[in-house]
Amino acid sequence: MRHFFACCLLALLPLSAARAAISVVDDTKRSVTVPAPARRIVSLAPHVTELLFAAGAGPYVVGVSEFSDYPPAAKRIPSIGSGLSLDLERILQLKPDLIVGWNNGNAAPQLARLEQLGIPVYKSEPYSLEAIPRAIENLARLAGTDATGKAAAETFRARLNRLRATYEHRRPVTVFYQIWRSPLMTLNGTHMVSSVLRQCGGENIFAKLPQLAPTVSVEAVVKANPEAIIASSGEQDDLFASWRRFPAMKAVARGNLVVIDGTLLNRSGPRILDGMENLCRKLDEVRSKQR
Repeated sequence: MRHFFACCLLALLPLSAARAAISVVDDTKRSVTVPAPARRIVSLAPHVTELLFAAGAGPYVVGVSEFSDYPPAAKRIPSIGSGLSLDLERILQLKPDLIVGWNNGNAAPQLARLEQLGIPVYKSEPYSLEAIPRAIENLARLAGTDATGKAAAETFRARLNRLRATYEHRRPVTVFYQIWRSPLMTLNGTHMVSSVLRQCGGENIFAKLPQLAPTVSVEAVVKANPEAIIASSGEQDDLFASWRRFPAMKAVARGNLVVIDGTLLNRSGPRILDGMENLCRKLDEVRSKQR
């Protein structure tokens, strides 16, 4: 009888191992599989680090990219280099069982190299607000922290719905979103920031440009004559100096030169709703100055 049970147990082992494997679909529509819940995770972008902590996987993150400064616990995790210049040797020393990369923010050859080495790589690239809670749930699934991830995702969705109901249908406001002053750069309609703008009733004047982060001319902005110019803090000093030379522009004439916290709005992580709420309120102030 003892021999019989031992044989049954051995027969079930392959089936149990197969069932332990966890698969999800990342933001590039690729299937990512880990043989068991990930316990040594490397994050290759600040927004990814925030997503992992929101998913309850923070205790399992063993390496992060530069500028991963939230939550505070992330500052104590070893750095594996910048998003575009990863220290592959350092990453391999950390023996990760899952890497979460930034599809358009990391160097594609380096991500490919990590995959060639047999490490599961989840590629993050959320282009819509709905993609953020989905990413939280996916990462929680890979880390075996499903309950925490589900709760965080549901909280995000509920707050997003409240903000939409409050601001989405208010009078449209034309906006130039400045991400850099020299050269003058903005974001197109595909970027997450434009998605946030739309939820707040804002219209990105350069939404139709094909590049994700295009360079534009001062003349093109002046011609479009937006009602508001928004720049993110942390760029350069005197963000609006060049625009004050055009007092006839609506944004300048009405004092609609708005600074927002770029670490909230420009990162596709759970705190983007804090940035969204702030931006929606700022656009309400712009509406109040309509002439």
